[in-house]
Amino acid sequence: MPRKNNQKLTKSKIEPCFGCGASVPKKNGPTHEYIGASAGCWELFGELLAKEYEEYNNPPAHRLTVDTYAAQHPGSPSKKSIQSVAIHLTGLHLMLDLNYEAHRATQLLNQAAESSQEYHWLEPPQSLGSLTILDVQDAENIKEHTDRVHIWAHTVWQAWQSHHEQIRAWTELLR
Repeated sequence: MPRKNNQKLTKSKIEPCFGCGASVPKKNGPTHEYIGASAGCWELFGELLAKEYEEYNNPPAHRLTVDTYAAQHPGSPSKKSIQSVAIHLTGLHLMLDLNYEAHRATQLLNQAAESSQEYHWLEPPQSLGSLTILDVQDAENIKEHTDRVHIWAHTVWQAWQSHHEQIRAWTELLR
């Protein structure tokens, strides 16, 4: 997949995202409370979500976009980040392994978020996948966007392979 060209930015204006490692614009802007992303990467995620809503009318791939981004930016152990990682990895499992439709996966994930289910911290893998938001953001149409999101999602899901058994067990509690 072609990666968005960040060569226009000088090295002093880019930094690696501490979540996914992508070379993103160095920003001092807002970040998320428990998703571990740099301000520049968080801004790119916001732009990608806006594109999905405005240009692509909230496509089914949106579920994968959110789950993939969150799983690739696990943050550090806290009650909220632990639940976030568990739920978003469950979303990847539902859609990629069990072929759930986006709306049904979302229903189950909302149920999981509202439940009293106890999760524990899953130690993130050394690499959270070879692809990042940079590999998706410059798609030129809905088909290309959807294809890129699916490939990105698969690489992130595979990165968490050592925890698949636990994610499957948590998923079974929802079904």
